[in-house]
Amino acid sequence: MRYADSDGELAVQIACAAIEARLLSRPMRAFEVPVRFQEKAGAFVTLNGHPDGELRGCIGYPQPFFPLAKTIEKAAEAAATDDPRFPPMRPDEWDRVTVEVSILTPPRLIEVKKPKEMPAHVTIGVDGLSIAQGAYRGILLPQVAVEEHFDAADFLSQACMKAGLLADAWLDPATRVYTFQAEVFAEVGPRGPVVRRKLEAARAGH
Repeated sequence: MRYADSDGELAVQIACAAIEARLLSRPMRAFEVPVRFQEKAGAFVTLNGHPDGELRGCIGYPQPFFPLAKTIEKAAEAAATDDPRFPPMRPDEWDRVTVEVSILTPPRLIEVKKPKEMPAHVTIGVDGLSIAQGAYRGILLPQVAVEEHFDAADFLSQACMKAGLLADAWLDPATRVYTFQAEVFAEVGPRGPVVRRKLEAARAGH
């Protein structure tokens, strides 16, 4: 594990501050961040309704283009107001939403001699998937496979469909499949304590 629990708390605090600033149209408060947060890293911010757990927004940057603190800030703002699947969040919703930050490792290409070997290279509860074919792109975080009870082949198919491709597009040699890992930190309740999500433990419980 690269990030401490205290890093996870800071990551969620940054996300919350960015969302509050966006919702209330005010400047975002400044944070003193450690060196780790100044290094480029990918991240996603997921917003869930509380207590129903329904998805309210999820946006991120899988590639390490920005310093981590900036990635979290940008992803949080976008998850709250720019996710095309949902209307922009209203200020009165803020106390009914929990914030989850996933800090990502850089994507790594799966290389196999035969595409049908692909599922053996995907570990549920550990790996997320990024799919690319031509202009089509899709990404699913590791926690999605655990929450939806996918096996590796299902997970590959769902990632392809997320990219706008056919479910079996992962069998096409023209499709590039990348895995990445995530350290996931989530609020227990709105603005409540932050905990590290243990995805492998959740998988073992099914």
